[in-house]
Amino acid sequence: MHSMWLKRASSLLPSFRGASSACLTHRSIPSSIAAAPSAFAASRRAFRATTPPECGIFAIFDSSLKKDQLRRQALECAKTLRHRGPDWNGIVVESNHAIAHERLAIIDPESGEQPLISTDNNIVLSVNGEIYNHLELRSELKSGYKFKTNSDCEVIIPLYQEYGLDFINKLRGMFSFVLYDKKEERYIAVRDHMGITPLYMGWGKDGSVMFSSEMKGLIDVCQEFKAFPPGHVYDSKAQDLKKWFNPEWADGRIPTQKLDLVAVRNAFEKAVERRMMADVPWGVLLSGGLDSSLVASIAKRKQERGEVPSVLNEVHSFSIGLEGSPDLAAAQKVADFLGTKHHNYTFTVDQGIDAIEEVIYHLETYDVTTIRASTPMFLMSRKIKSIGIKMVLSGEGADEVFGGYLYFHKAPNKTEFHKECVRKLELLYLYDCLRANKATSAWGIEARVPFLDKDFLELAMNIDPQEKMIDVPGGRIEKWIMRAAFDTPEDPYLPHEVLYRQKEQFSDGVGYSWIDGLKEYAENEVNDKQMQHARHRFPHNTPQTKEAYLYRSIFDSYFPDPAQLTVPGGPSIACSTPAAIEWDKAFKDNADPSGRAIGVHSDAYKEKSA
Repeated sequence: MHSMWLKRASSLLPSFRGASSACLTHRSIPSSIAAAPSAFAASRRAFRATTPPECGIFAIFDSSLKKDQLRRQALECAKTLRHRGPDWNGIVVESNHAIAHERLAIIDPESGEQPLISTDNNIVLSVNGEIYNHLELRSELKSGYKFKTNSDCEVIIPLYQEYGLDFINKLRGMFSFVLYDKKEERYIAVRDHMGITPLYMGWGKDGSVMFSSEMKGLIDVCQEFKAFPPGHVYDSKAQDLKKWFNPEWADGRIPTQKLDLVAVRNAFEKAVERRMMADVPWGVLLSGGLDSSLVASIAKRKQERGEVPSVLNEVHSFSIGLEGSPDLAAAQKVADFLGTKHHNYTFTVDQGIDAIEEVIYHLETYDVTTIRASTPMFLMSRKIKSIGIKMVLSGEGADEVFGGYLYFHKAPNKTEFHKECVRKLELLYLYDCLRANKATSAWGIEARVPFLDKDFLELAMNIDPQEKMIDVPGGRIEKWIMRAAFDTPEDPYLPHEVLYRQKEQFSDGVGYSWIDGLKEYAENEVNDKQMQHARHRFPHNTPQTKEAYLYRSIFDSYFPDPAQLTVPGGPSIACSTPAAIEWDKAFKDNADPSGRAIGVHSDAYKEKSA
């Protein structure tokens, strides 16, 4: 099979080299990353030419192409997204617009094909994501709209008809969608409040406007493209982006709401319950840390007690790590306590390194921390897919909401603490949301993140940040609020030692030698002379380490300018924003984003108390 793929790739290469259009040319593959041939070099062209087509939503508006050409182009671009939606595909071409969809069926697998079309044939809709409160919204409609499907997404059509753009704030879920109104000759594109689902926007030479779930759909047909910002809507009438998500907690004021632990517990349980909505087999990702363990515990309780319908009689949980890693041991302990059907997967450093290029291709980033953490998740997702699971619950977002990263120990006051939480949340779509979505969707799996529930955020982010401040001598370690809210000895959610386990970044928790192995590999792949001239090859976001140089080189081999502008840069310590570097002088002297770079890890506690 591999030789057949290589032969096919070779037959395609001349057409790549021969393309002349600035908009349609595939970027030429650069020479080896290091002086000696890279381990990736022999497979790079074969991978690009033979990766299975991938999925999501793709749309072209205001195109100058003839109808048959437009349809062909939309289909070809949508194919680059098919990994996201391997169950079915559809396309609608209207006038000089085309809307395509590649479907992963989670709700209503039998009749929920997209694009969805209104009963009067006026509205065309293509959605990536889930609307968790769709049944409530259906019951509130005044129009008597006749639904064609049981899809959770179809409710967007009558909501738009009744409320115009004001309907967006009514949605609870994760979503990116495009909607075309024929009568109004109007199209809109919308991304959810946190950017949980990905969306990109681009412009063609002919003035066409395009939207795609991933950058891959745009790089060969657009002169310019960018990440579509979270919480925004693009309206063709105004020909501009407008922010629709405007929470008070992000407007510069410092919250003053009193802490209510019972309200926190109830709100988070509701957030998890909403995300258990599925007509297909699902599971939970379980690292053994606080966040994923709480998600797993609540899901198991509700399934076991019959509080939510389920297509499975048991909850499957999944973890991954190097042999003997902290996460594997902790996850097994949680799984044994909860009684989930647990799957512990191991990988080697070599297996992780072998997957790095695929990870960068699927994630569309060169951010070091994101790639470190995404690689184990990417490998685990492939295993999960093989046993028939199509949706997983995951714990992303807790550290941003409650200041859970270890560098928050150094926050000088509650004002800085809250501002950093807001900054982290506003940038999450470029990091953990991107990782959780793309590392799983690469294998046709959907990840859902209850900590980013819109209503839960409204409660948690309006709590007086003094309650979130870390005070180890006073018994408050990071994310104390969530630990205290679920510390119910009479009916425990988790073992006490898990409930109060210290934060481990995913890339650390899978095994410390994973990061050490990546650094060693990069040291052999990238030479000192290349680092010396890195600013000339990469003037934007110049790599500061050999590991960063390696990832940037692979990224540039797939994604042409201006793709590098979609990835953030700047100094970071243990996942901080650049602004938090100012909290501690020692932060400025350490360029490693690992949680071990912070002197407040558990070993440091022991040193201070000695």
